[in-house]
Amino acid sequence: MLARRPRDPLQALRRRGQELKLQVDSLVTESQLTGALEPSKRRDIYQRCIQLKQAVDENKNALQKLNKADEVAPVGNYEKRKEEEHSLLEKLSCQLQELAVGISRIEAHSDKEEDDTTEEDEEETEETEETGGEEEESEGDEEESHEQASPTQADIVKYIALGDFSAQQAGDLTFKKGDILHIIEKKPDGWWLAKDAEGAEGLIPRTYLEPYNKEDTRESSEGLKEGSEEDVEVEDETADGAEVKQRTDSHWSAVRKAISEISTVDVLATMGAIPAGFRPSTLSQLLDEGNQFRASYFLQPELTTSQLAFRDLVWDAKAGTIMSRASRVSLILTLWSCKMIPLPGTSIQVLSRHVRLCLFDGSKVLSNIHTVRAMWQPKKPKTWTFSPQVTGILPCLLDGDCFIRSNSSTPDLGILFELGISYIRNSTGERGELSCGWVFLKLFNASGVPIPAKTYELFLNGGTPYEKGVEVDPSVSRRAQGSVFRQMISMRRQPQLLVKLRSLNRRSRAMLSLLPETLVGSMCSTHLLIFYRQILGDVLLRDRTNLQSADLISHPVLATFPVLLEQPDVMDALRSSWAEKESTLKRSEKRDKELLKSEFLLVYHDCVLPLLHSTLLPPFRWAEEETEAARWKAIADFLKQSRENEGSLKALLSPDGVHKPFDLSEQTYDFLGEIRKNSA
Repeated sequence: MLARRPRDPLQALRRRGQELKLQVDSLVTESQLTGALEPSKRRDIYQRCIQLKQAVDENKNALQKLNKADEVAPVGNYEKRKEEEHSLLEKLSCQLQELAVGISRIEAHSDKEEDDTTEEDEEETEETEETGGEEEESEGDEEESHEQASPTQADIVKYIALGDFSAQQAGDLTFKKGDILHIIEKKPDGWWLAKDAEGAEGLIPRTYLEPYNKEDTRESSEGLKEGSEEDVEVEDETADGAEVKQRTDSHWSAVRKAISEISTVDVLATMGAIPAGFRPSTLSQLLDEGNQFRASYFLQPELTTSQLAFRDLVWDAKAGTIMSRASRVSLILTLWSCKMIPLPGTSIQVLSRHVRLCLFDGSKVLSNIHTVRAMWQPKKPKTWTFSPQVTGILPCLLDGDCFIRSNSSTPDLGILFELGISYIRNSTGERGELSCGWVFLKLFNASGVPIPAKTYELFLNGGTPYEKGVEVDPSVSRRAQGSVFRQMISMRRQPQLLVKLRSLNRRSRAMLSLLPETLVGSMCSTHLLIFYRQILGDVLLRDRTNLQSADLISHPVLATFPVLLEQPDVMDALRSSWAEKESTLKRSEKRDKELLKSEFLLVYHDCVLPLLHSTLLPPFRWAEEETEAARWKAIADFLKQSRENEGSLKALLSPDGVHKPFDLSEQTYDFLGEIRKNSA
C-alpha cells in the first residue's frame, strides 16, 4: 500500500480557511436574530465568536510565515493564491470583530435599561428622604449628600486613559492619553466596550485605564498630558504646603516593581501573547530582593541563640574535621521532564526555560532558591527535559539531580516548584521573567510520616503560589465533561512536572551530613561545597588562636567561594580543574583528607581567583546568550592556557592579562558579616 503524499502547506491552510469560512457563515446566520435570543444564547454566540477569531488569527499568522520553499511540489501563482487566502482570512476576522461588537452593544443596551430603572427607583427614594429631612440643610450640603449616596458610580463608569492607543482592527476605539472614557461593558477577556466624549464606541484594552476621580486634582487630564508614564511617582502629602517627599524605602520599591510587572503581564495576556495563567515569577522577585534567598547565604555557618557559638558548625576532635549533622529532611530529587507547557506567542522571544525550587510551608520560603535550566527540542516545544547526573563538561546549571536538606519542624514542609521563562519583547526590548505554572509537593502526610521515595506526576497550577484555583491555560480545562475516556484525554493535556524522590545510600548520607542543615543545590557540585565547609571549620574552629576574636581573617578562598554559587560557569571551571587534578592522585592520596584539602586550595588559587578578577570575563548576567557565550570562551581559553603552561602563573604574569584593581575584600573573610543569625 502506497503511503499518502503529504499535503502541501499552502493547500492545507486554504482548506482550513474554507472550514473556518463555513463556521463563520453558520455563526452569522445564527446570530441574525441576536436581539430576540435569550441572554445566555447571546453570550454563547459571543464566546464562539471570540474562539473563531482566535482560530482565524492563528491561520493568518501561519500563512504569513509560509514561504514558497516550504512546498513539497511546485505551486503555480503561489503569491497570488497566498494573497487571496490572506484577504479571505482578513475578511473573516473583521466579520467576527463586527459581530462581537454588535452583540456587546445589545448586551450593554439591556444592562443600561436595567440600570436606568434602578436609578429611577433610587432617585424617588432620595427625594422622599430629602423631603423628610431638615429644612435648614443648605443647597451645597444637599449636593454633597447626593454624591455620597453613590460614591463609586463615577469610578465604576468613567476611566482615564494612561497612554495613547491606536485601533488595531475594525471595532477598536482610538484614544489619547488623558481622555475620559465611559465604560459600557467590562468583558472578561480584558477588552472593554467604551464610549469617548464624542460618542464613538469601540473596544479598548483595560490595561490602559485607571479609575477616574474628578475630585482628585493631582490626576487631572492636563497634568497627565504634560507628564510621561515614567514621571509618575507615589508621594506622601502633607498639610499646610509642607515639603512633599518621595517614598524611597525598599519595600515600597518592591511593591511598585511587582505592580509594574503585573501590568506588563496583563498587556501580554490581553494581546494573546501568553496564557491567562502566566504571572510574574514570584521566586525570581525574591531573588532580586537581596541575598537572603541565595545559596551563598545559606552556605555560611549559623550562630546559636546567644550568638556566642556556631550552631551548625561544630568541631569533631576525634575525626579531626567538622562534625556531621543529621537533618529532618535529607534526600535527592531528580527532575525528569515537564510536559504540555503552553507556548508563548511570537511577540516575545524566550531566552531561558528553567525550574526554580525551594523549601516552602505554604506561606513562606524556608531555604535558598535553586535554579535548574531546562532543554527542549524544536519538534517538541511543549516538553522540557533535564540532565540527571551531570558529569564532564556539562554545566551544573543543567543538573537535574538536586539535594534537599532541611531541619524545619513545620508539618506543612514541602518543595515549591515554579516553572519559568526569561523573555524579551520583540517590539520594546523589555526583559522579564514569567511563571508558567507552579506546584507544591508536601514531604509529610497528615500523620507526619515522610512521603515514599518514588516518581511523582505533578499537575501545575496557574497564577502565583498564593492564588488558588487558577489554571495555567484555561482553554485546556481540567474540568472535562463527558465520558471517563474524555476526562483521561483532558488530563493528559494538562501541564505537568515529573520528579523522582530518591532515598540516600550510605555514601550520599555521609556527604550531605557535612553540609548546612538547610540547603538546596545540585549534586554535581556537592563535593566542592564540602571542601569549603571543611576549610571553614579548620579556619574558624581549629586554627583560630582566640575563639573570642572577631578580627578579619586573611583567606581568599573563604572570601570568594560563595561568589561561585552565583556564577555557575566559574563553578564548572573549578569542577573541571579539580577532576583533572584528582585523576592524577594515587588511591592512597585520595584517602588522605589533609592532602586533598591542600591540593584543592592549590587548584582554587590556580583556577578560580585569576578568573574572578580578570577583565576578560564579562559580568555574569542571567539568560543573556551573548554574555554567556563570551564568558564560556574566556573561561575555556584560560583553562587551555593553564593546561599548556602547567599552571596559571605564566598567564598571570603576561602583559596581555589585565586584572581588576586589588580590593581587600578579595583577601579577607569577615565571618561576623557573613554568618546567618539564628531565626529562632
